[in-house]
Amino acid sequence: MTAPDKTLTTPTQTPNRFERDTRRKIINMVFVVLATGATAFAVGALLLILYSLVVNGLGGINLAVFTMDQPPPGEVGGLRNAILGSIIMCTMGMALAVVVGILSGTWLAEYGDGSRIASTVRFLNDVLLSAPSILVGLFVYEMLVRPFHGFSALAGAVALAFLATPVVTRTTEDILRLQSGALREAGMALGANRGFVIRTIIWRASQSGLVTGALLGFARISGETAPLLFTSLGNPFQSFRLDQPMAALPTTIFQFALSAYDDWRRLAWVGALLIATTVLAINILGRVLTRGSTHK
Repeated sequence: MTAPDKTLTTPTQTPNRFERDTRRKIINMVFVVLATGATAFAVGALLLILYSLVVNGLGGINLAVFTMDQPPPGEVGGLRNAILGSIIMCTMGMALAVVVGILSGTWLAEYGDGSRIASTVRFLNDVLLSAPSILVGLFVYEMLVRPFHGFSALAGAVALAFLATPVVTRTTEDILRLQSGALREAGMALGANRGFVIRTIIWRASQSGLVTGALLGFARISGETAPLLFTSLGNPFQSFRLDQPMAALPTTIFQFALSAYDDWRRLAWVGALLIATTVLAINILGRVLTRGSTHK
């Protein structure tokens, strides 16, 4: 019997390990540099925006901003009507969005898993998440403004609800899917039906996450301008009638920023600073709640 031939390995037949490691390190270094640069660019842009808001808006904040309504050019005034209008319409919009979003997210997570209808609803919800807000405003204009021949705060609230509902739906579905299946099995083992287990056990265990979803939805709609221009339009006076035009901070900022009056432009910077501070605070609160629910 003849012994099998043994192929001798030569340096030209095997890749050089040192060269291979060097190539990997170079590629990794390039990737790290690009990722770090992109992050620094994004953070730098954000800091520049915050810096401009603080520099131009902080000096204009005073008691009159919160106690007086929109002034005529050249007179003392504030943003009370716009602040209250934003609170009213955002609160109404979030009331609609929370109810619809939590119920639809619950159905997607608990009842529609794996079904074709659920996949379609989930896809449409993702489309609405990235839909331009001006399209939502135009849709609500055709549904609630044009047929009734007038702008209204109710139409503005509905437009904001359309924008916040996908956020609440997606967050609710994700939070409910994170809950352990043992919770559902334990509740059903005691004789409770599925709906009772979801309402009393799953929702309670997901409470922090559901609140976080609502806060993120509120942050999403608090600075929207285009939908309100098509629906609530704006009002220079304080109004609490839902069937009439109502002022809001985004529309007031849009109007004042384009004006030729220095006092109006100063109030526009103040309003922008208020919205940015509110959104930043809401996002921080949402992060804190999410971290708290994760550590439990």
